[in-house]
Amino acid sequence: MAAVSPKVVRRMKGRLLREEKTIRVMIEMYCRDRHGSKGALCSRCRELCEYAEKRLRNCPYGAKKPTCAACPIHCYQGGMREEVRRVMRYAGPRMMFEHPLLAIGHFIDGLACVRPPRPGA
Repeated sequence: MAAVSPKVVRRMKGRLLREEKTIRVMIEMYCRDRHGSKGALCSRCRELCEYAEKRLRNCPYGAKKPTCAACPIHCYQGGMREEVRRVMRYAGPRMMFEHPLLAIGHFIDGLACVRPPRPGA
């Protein structure tokens, strides 16, 4: 994964950092089980992970970002959006068994989230 500057880490709050970790773990699970990777991600999954992390870091909602399902902005490009959906459909149900704390945190975030207006609207 790309190195994150301390300035970016300070800007990202706890929930965003957890969401970044959640998507990274989901991609790692998908890559391991679907592409047979051992340890490191394959190039396709590494590219997807870097893309997802970049989108999270540049989210206009910042620390108030809703979960992706509740977000009015579709910030992923078409092909990447389909890849992330595929990963989430595969890894989502398995998260409770492999990473229960991340799964519960993401579930609670979704319940607590109110669909925000588009930034600048």
